[in-house]
Amino acid sequence: MSSGAGSEHLSHTGRLWRWTGGSGSGTWHFLTIDGAAGEALFGTALMRKLEGSARGFGSLKVKARIGDSAFATSVFPGKSDDGEAQQVWLLPVKAAVRRAESLAEGDEVEVSLEY
Repeated sequence: MSSGAGSEHLSHTGRLWRWTGGSGSGTWHFLTIDGAAGEALFGTALMRKLEGSARGFGSLKVKARIGDSAFATSVFPGKSDDGEAQQVWLLPVKAAVRRAESLAEGDEVEVSLEY
């Protein structure tokens, strides 16, 4: 993790997982960002809240890179599966990126974020 002129950068590796909404509302794929990377995102979100520039749902706009695919999206605060007191963020990974990078549910994925 590093900070540059006005932006922060981090890298994280995790498993791609799928969420299926109720009532046929669709399927989404996410990468969970936790550990030191999750804590860094939490710190930025807290600062933006204190500055009055927080976004809806506590989300943070990010520029993400997985392999050769770069895309703009947002990360959203989530909950830890094990109930541990840790900061967890969810990065949606759209179908075009999954296709371009040959990714499937359960794959180990490395992402770089700028926020």
